[in-house]
Amino acid sequence: DQPIFEPDLGTTPLWSKTHLLALFESDTEAQALISHLRLLCQGELPEYQIEHIDDQDWERSWMDNFHPMRFGRRLWIVPSWHDAPEPGAVNLLLDPGLAFGTGTHPTTALCLEWLDAEPVDGRELIDFGCGSGILAIAGLLLGASHARGTDIDPQALEASRDNAGRNGIDDHRLSLYLPEDMPRRPADVLVANILAGPLVALADQLGALLKPGGRLALSGILAEQTDDILQAYAREFALDPVAERDGWIRISGTRRR
Repeated sequence: DQPIFEPDLGTTPLWSKTHLLALFESDTEAQALISHLRLLCQGELPEYQIEHIDDQDWERSWMDNFHPMRFGRRLWIVPSWHDAPEPGAVNLLLDPGLAFGTGTHPTTALCLEWLDAEPVDGRELIDFGCGSGILAIAGLLLGASHARGTDIDPQALEASRDNAGRNGIDDHRLSLYLPEDMPRRPADVLVANILAGPLVALADQLGALLKPGGRLALSGILAEQTDDILQAYAREFALDPVAERDGWIRISGTRRR
């Protein structure tokens, strides 16, 4: 209940309370464990509780937490072990993985809904900070002709490539780059779901990656950071009304001609 997402420069804020969760083998003797921890702490332990967890099919339990999700009018995110609820809709097959972006976070959902409503047919799209590749792949399935994805994490690029292949998208339609390697030619549409600080710092660079009249969507922004982003992009972009969900916002707009 004390979010610390993006500390101010030069600060190292700490949480006022820390919750530690530890798992032990099922045959561990609880009282011997507590006695050992008291010795390590050289005194009484903070408030604690011990819970015995019954064994179960952990993989099945994990899978049961993820269900198909709809974004906008026609886009669905469907885990591979589920049937598509609407076979005739735009169905993006995506399993939860190591890279960020499965549609469950409000910032990803805001961007997916924006893409679903945006006329992307035949346009080139940039997914800046692509994570799992979910936004680039969604744009391509919704009709974009080509997408460029970039991320500072090589593992994210690999996850994006795997997810694209699962959706029948080859390297000719989705090109993936580390930021320093990405071609700088302007695109028609750009989505960046990262953090407010980098979005402010990269405002000029992101603007230069869009053609005049190109469309922009930014997220990963907390509601209290809205004014900073609006100020950074207002000169180059005609901005749309801000969209908000669960304390997170999306800012979109059109690059001025």
